[in-house]
Amino acid sequence: MSQFNDLFSKPDNSLYSNSMSFLRRPMVQNPVEADADVVVLGVPFDMATSGRAGARMGPDAIRRASVNLAWEGKKFPWEFNLIKHTKVVDAGDLVFDCGDAEDLTQRLQAAASEIINSGKTLLSLGGDHFITLPLLRAHAKKYGEMALIHFDAHTDTYSNGSRYDHGTMFYHAPNEGLISREHSVQIGIRTEYKQQDHGFNVINAMQANDLTAAHIVEQVKAIVGDKPVYLTFDIDCLDPAFAPGTGTPVCGGMSSDKVLKILRNLQGINLVGMDVVEVSPPYDHSDVTALAGATIALDLLYLWTQQRLESECIDNTNQ
Repeated sequence: MSQFNDLFSKPDNSLYSNSMSFLRRPMVQNPVEADADVVVLGVPFDMATSGRAGARMGPDAIRRASVNLAWEGKKFPWEFNLIKHTKVVDAGDLVFDCGDAEDLTQRLQAAASEIINSGKTLLSLGGDHFITLPLLRAHAKKYGEMALIHFDAHTDTYSNGSRYDHGTMFYHAPNEGLISREHSVQIGIRTEYKQQDHGFNVINAMQANDLTAAHIVEQVKAIVGDKPVYLTFDIDCLDPAFAPGTGTPVCGGMSSDKVLKILRNLQGINLVGMDVVEVSPPYDHSDVTALAGATIALDLLYLWTQQRLESECIDNTNQ
């Protein structure tokens, strides 16, 4: 090998060199054929936002912030090295016709279906929250009706929005049979909702801030049971003090510490799909929102891996 090739053959030697992918994982053009357990997919779309635009730049910001997390082999407080147990690849960003929400919807659902039907798990980076609806459609085709764990300041169950609206996904999803309201839970809500009308279990922000993380986890696990779970995290679940870079910030939210404690203790759920959405870099400060999004995404990968390790341990015990 020439000296020139050697200079470019060890990407892990530098934290920031060639840091284009999530956690500096391999970038692939064909995720379906890639040797991987989890595929990271960016969805740079924010045409459905009702607040401040900018979430289309979220996937890039989350990836750039993730390099700050890539150097730590075993992320505190997890007890194992994620990369040694899970093959993660980055498929880059979904390509769709700019300005065409219908094209985005069809392409995202089709891409997600191909990836999960190839036996891989999908972690999607938004983009505004509308992207969760086509993702749910794709996952439901494989897993059937799912439970939803939804972190957000808003219920997104509004029926009076347009066809493409980041506030209507969870009005349409249960009506399409994608998720069960009875087995779904929304955490961090602090905008208007009527429990008797929308049917989801809710742990609102005031309750979530007063309860311990352990108590919240206990409630969530009881609600979702053993159903396949899709977890969606709208970054505005966090208080603007922890995540100012989002389109519809609402005061009175949760801390990053609290949500990470909850995520890290959801071990035992049947997690089949996940996304992190609504990071809007134009309104961010010092990349704190992007870093929060990257950290949440990483902890979701750890949670998924822990689930798989426990399943393999059970299978080996039964053999």
